[in-house]
Amino acid sequence: MGNQINDACGVVGVFSPTGDAARVAFFGIFSLQHRGQESAGIATISEGGIEHVHTGNGLVSGVFDENNLRNLPGPMAIGHTRYSTTGISSIENAQPVHASGPNGDIFVAHNGNIVNSLDLRNELEELGATFSTTTDSEVAAVLLAYINGDTWESRIKTFMIKAKGSYSLTILTKDAIYAVRDPLGFRPLCFGVLGQGWIVASETCALDNVGALLERDINPGEIVRLDLEGIHSTPSQSDTSKFCIFENIYFARPDSILDGNRVYTSRESMGAALFRQSPIKADLVTAIPDSAIPAAVGYARESGIIFEDTLIKNRNVGRTFIKPTQELRDEGVRAKFTPLVENIRGRNIVLIDDSIVRGTTTPEVVKLLRESGALKVHVRVCAPPIKYPCHYGIDMPSRAELIASNNTIDEIRDKLGADSLEYLDINLLREAVGGQPDRYCDACFTGDYPIPVQLELDKFVLDREEKKG
Repeated sequence: MGNQINDACGVVGVFSPTGDAARVAFFGIFSLQHRGQESAGIATISEGGIEHVHTGNGLVSGVFDENNLRNLPGPMAIGHTRYSTTGISSIENAQPVHASGPNGDIFVAHNGNIVNSLDLRNELEELGATFSTTTDSEVAAVLLAYINGDTWESRIKTFMIKAKGSYSLTILTKDAIYAVRDPLGFRPLCFGVLGQGWIVASETCALDNVGALLERDINPGEIVRLDLEGIHSTPSQSDTSKFCIFENIYFARPDSILDGNRVYTSRESMGAALFRQSPIKADLVTAIPDSAIPAAVGYARESGIIFEDTLIKNRNVGRTFIKPTQELRDEGVRAKFTPLVENIRGRNIVLIDDSIVRGTTTPEVVKLLRESGALKVHVRVCAPPIKYPCHYGIDMPSRAELIASNNTIDEIRDKLGADSLEYLDINLLREAVGGQPDRYCDACFTGDYPIPVQLELDKFVLDREEKKG
């Protein structure tokens, strides 16, 4: 759609004494497909340390069936659903990724972005390591397979020193599953009780889907081990958090809990704050489906203006690898949204959006509302202007492509064709998600990057190095 931004991935780890770990992992990653729909995979280790893995391109339900789930036996499994932020979208880059080295064979599922992956890959190649993908996730796996240390906990601690950037990992060894969150906690990771076993997942919605009871978030820098003896934690040495605030705005499912807060409630609070910041008279409040709906509900409740749907979303758009013709591509917004003309005609509308990135979809939506008879369209955005790209696990355009990097708010309003435009203030956003101002990474709004990055960093850097070789 041109305006969409995408998160890196969803990860799951399951220890189930009953031996149905792969089936649980399937339903776990099925719940996390909003985090990635390019590919999916599950790896298991059964009795005797025998490894099993199945990956494929596409949706989880298309990659797995009863036959290949039966071929993934064992009490331990990790799963992954991918959106690429490093490396092309290909079956070779599907996860979990396998690595073999002095520490043995492991599988790794990764959500995030390791910003010094090129340097680490070059170091590992000098040690004799070989690579079969162009992902930073394989770099992480190979580093773990090669790094010195008597235990996996000590190796992972060294990994945390060497690997810079964001990572929530599930690691499958012959004896245990390890769940790891980077020292700044950019990406979410939680765990819960599942019968006599345990499950780790990117979001709590995956736990809900398999009937697990949430225990808590894994802390930034914490290492959690799942094995026959139960669950073990190696406490974090970090006292700092830079959790991605965009998880609350857009990525996480509204029924998930982040940092103890229901995402739906946080988004309602954003909408309410938007009205208090910039009140306006209108006939109805509506939203660009789906992630902006809770904020629109909050805006409507705070303002006393009724909320109504005006756009019905075709949820199958974008879930195919069949390329449209140019003529069909030009009709992209109409293919994605059908207007409810009866709710639009003759009315002044407040249109809530979760964010504006390139500014290519929102003007088409405004145009669609006007063509359906809207008198005025006031756009309200429950995020501040996005002025800087993310390097920590979100596939976001360069600054040159970000509309707020190159235009004033008045200029953006004119480009959208809106009667007015307001973005949520950064301080009100922080209040809405209920955390301390310095707890979150908001570099996409402020340019204040918690970890220095190479300016030329982009998702295809390892692909280009592969071609050079």
